[in-house]
Formats: sequence, C-alpha cells, structure tokens
Amino acid sequence: MNDFEFLENDFEFIGDKQDIHTDAVQPSKPFLKDVWERFKSNKGALIGAILIIIIVLLAIVGPLIVPYVFDAVDVSQQSMAPRVPLLENLGFMDGTGGIKEYTGQFADAYHYFGTDQLGRDLWVRVWEGTRISLFVAASAVIIDIFIGMVYGLVSGFFGGVVDNVMQRIQEIINSIPTLVILTLLLLVMTPSLYTIIIALMITGWIGMARITRAQVLKIKEQEFVLASRTLGASDFFIIFKAILPNIFGQLITMSMFSIPNAIFYEAFLAFVGLGIPAPQASLGSLINDGFNTVTTTPYMVVIPVIVLAILMLSFNLMADGLRDALDPTMKEM
Repeated sequence: MNDFEFLENDFEFIGDKQDIHTDAVQPSKPFLKDVWERFKSNKGALIGAILIIIIVLLAIVGPLIVPYVFDAVDVSQQSMAPRVPLLENLGFMDGTGGIKEYTGQFADAYHYFGTDQLGRDLWVRVWEGTRISLFVAASAVIIDIFIGMVYGLVSGFFGGVVDNVMQRIQEIINSIPTLVILTLLLLVMTPSLYTIIIALMITGWIGMARITRAQVLKIKEQEFVLASRTLGASDFFIIFKAILPNIFGQLITMSMFSIPNAIFYEAFLAFVGLGIPAPQASLGSLINDGFNTVTTTPYMVVIPVIVLAILMLSFNLMADGLRDALDPTMKEM
C-alpha cells in the first residue's frame, strides 16, 4: 500500500473534455409549435380530434352520397334494418331484423342505417341531425367568447361598483333554470333551432363569465399590468392587449368544455319534445323517435346514441388535451 501511486490520468471528467464548462442552450420554439407538439403527444386528445374531423366530414358529405332526402316519406320502406354493401356478405348489417324486408322492388336498395317508421332514410337523418348538434356547439363557443368573455373581462377589471352590479345581474339570471327560460320563450316563439340558440344566449355564458372574471382578478395586479398603467395605456388596451393574451388559453379550454354541454342540452330538449320541429331531425329527436320502438327496431335508437356519445366524448378528450397543451404549468421540464 505504501508503494501505491496516483497517476495523472487516474481521474478524468465525465463527458466532453473540451465543452465541459459550456452551457447547452436549447433552441427556442414558437408558441404554436410547442402547443401542437404537446397536444399531439396526448394520444387521447389526438384521437378525439380525429374523430371530430371524421364526424364533421360525414355530416357534410354523408347526405350527399345516397339518393335520399331527410324528409322523404315512403311507408312502403318503413322500419327496414341497416344494409351496407360488402358488410352484408359478412352477415353484419345485412338488412335482416327489420319489419320490412329487402325484397321485391327493394331487393337492390341499401339503407346504411336503416329507415324509420315513416320510411325515411336514417343515414341522411342522422347526419342532418349531427349538423344541428354541431351548429349548436359552434353557437355555444361564439356565445361564450363574445358574451361571457367580454362580460367577465369588464367585471373583473373594473371591480368596485361595476363588478358588484354586474355580478348581481349574473346571479339573478343564473337563478332562473334554463328549462324555465326556454319554456317561456316557447310561449312567444315557435319551437325552432333559433329558439334554442336564444336560450343559450340568455344563460349559456354564465360559466365563461365566472372563469374569465376569476382569471382577470388573479392577473390584473401583476407587474406588467402596472407597467402598462404607468406608461399611460388605456383601459381598453390593458384589457385586450395585456390581460386577454395571458388568459386566452384557459378561455379556449373552457369554451371547448362547453361544447359537449351544449350538444347534450339540445339533445335533451329534443328528447322531451321542446327541440326543433318535424320533419327536421336532430340527434335528440332521433333518439326520442327510436326510443318508442326500441324493443322491435333497436337500431333506430342505438345508432344516434352512438354518434352522440362519440361526439361528446371526442370533444371532452380534445378539450382535455388543449388544456394540457395551452397551460404552461402542465409542461414537462
């Protein structure tokens, strides 16, 4: 042991000897690119977005690929089971199980989702109803952004008497059930899609206004807002140029979460008979019609229920992915 001697190269730094004291700087990424990379890494959100795109495309082109219209009544083809080319050779969706069979003059007919009690093609009616649901969803987002967001921004930013008055008005509106408001609207208006949109405009923005106000109260006292005030920026500039860009990610996420609620709201109203009038169709009215004959022709209720469930689940998955992608606190370091 006394003869043991340390040599010069017995101890060396691990890694590159030349760059051991050089800090590695990660290249910066644009915000949108960073959001997209985090979003696509969420498999559930990506699947949800793909399913939404597929449903939107089917809602647009689906009724155009068959020679039927949504309101064409033909009692000679009533309650025919789904029949799809190629799949019928596998014994699946082969037209069996309906009240009327594909015989005689209808031997070569194909109804991909079958027909209802009046002989109307359900493929066309389901995708027409999906258009209604998507229109309600888009209307809910617009209402959230242009009413709820602005209302919450003004209430939270100015505070004081303005905030107290606006919050009392909001509480009064929110205390009235939406179903009661819609029922009162139907006393002076005919049942239609626009009646539902008006009902959403009256109460649908409350949740967004609350979230926006909370975000503004949290951020309006920070240093960059104080710096804008010191430099003489107007209230309008501070609200829409300083505060809004810093909370817009959370607001977009909230808007996405409101879409499934709006779709379910329209479907519920149609199911209880307060939705759009016949012969127009929505997913809710189709479920209501199919529910009456669920024991004899279950496909009439199963198919629109599946489309509605996929649509709502997809929006929830995509909203969850957007929340993780847009929120910087969720970023993995």
